[in-house]
Amino acid sequence: MDPITHGLVGSAAAQSLADKKNMRPAAFTGFISAMLADLDYFIHLPSDPLFNIEIHRHFTHSLIFIPVGALIASGLLWWIMRRYFSFGKLYLFSLISYATAGILDTFTSYGTMLLWPFTDTRFAWNMISVVDPIFTVLIALILFGALYFRHKPYIWISWMWIVIYLTFGLIQRERATAAALEITQVRGHQVEKMDVKPTIGNLLLWRNTYEHADTFYTDGIRLRFFEGPKIYPGESAERVFPEEKYDDYMASIQYYDIMRFDRLSEGYLIQHPHKSDVLGDARYSMLPVSMTPLWGIRVDMDQPKEHVTFHYFRDSSPEIREEFIKMLMARD
Repeated sequence: MDPITHGLVGSAAAQSLADKKNMRPAAFTGFISAMLADLDYFIHLPSDPLFNIEIHRHFTHSLIFIPVGALIASGLLWWIMRRYFSFGKLYLFSLISYATAGILDTFTSYGTMLLWPFTDTRFAWNMISVVDPIFTVLIALILFGALYFRHKPYIWISWMWIVIYLTFGLIQRERATAAALEITQVRGHQVEKMDVKPTIGNLLLWRNTYEHADTFYTDGIRLRFFEGPKIYPGESAERVFPEEKYDDYMASIQYYDIMRFDRLSEGYLIQHPHKSDVLGDARYSMLPVSMTPLWGIRVDMDQPKEHVTFHYFRDSSPEIREEFIKMLMARD
């Protein structure tokens, strides 16, 4: 999730344990503690462009790191909050707030190493977008009421909203998955793997990406409440198998980086349709029907001893926004 949503959920968690008198300092403690895990976003190695995307949602988001993260948060906040709490109580508020960070991120689609170091699996439940204004704004409004009136029932209302919205996301994910499977059956495709996730900022328009016969296909699925889903057929792209395409460079740094990016992409590796030297992740694009990746790596096999470079390909042009809104509103 975005940092503000993390802070708000962490604030709700801390206030759940606070008495009426300390709701405001507890809210501040929870807000800061919950955002602390995302400081891993700023960890970079200038010599290794892939290190940042590997380390994001890594050890700082794992369950085993929660006590350590809470201790760091408590140490940073102690000089500000010591007039309100003992260190033990400050640590308790930091602990429950920091714990929400990795768990909340797991509900999204990017992938979180929740069980590191026992497994490197990135868990992604695809129940909510990384940024969802409806989810965030309503939490903020409810918590504002809690802080303004210092009234604990508002906190329980905020948790009810969080549970209801995430449950709705689960229902929508299952509906989108059922529609995606029906699409593959109509086409007569044998699904080797499939990824169904909400598009940015909503739970109505979903992206389905699946593999059949070494080719990835994508479709937009607009879920409707009183009739069947509206399907927007998308593009396709051949899967790239790096161990075959780059087998002549297996001992090189470039090859090692390509394999790292392939793991991060969970095997959804494609060539950028307009950039022959770029490999991208087929699961992410500005539009649910597009195979133009949202990010990727530029490969230069003339420099096999150098690292690949990482690039974003965000296109928020008026044409892209108009097409997205058209699908979101279920227009023809």
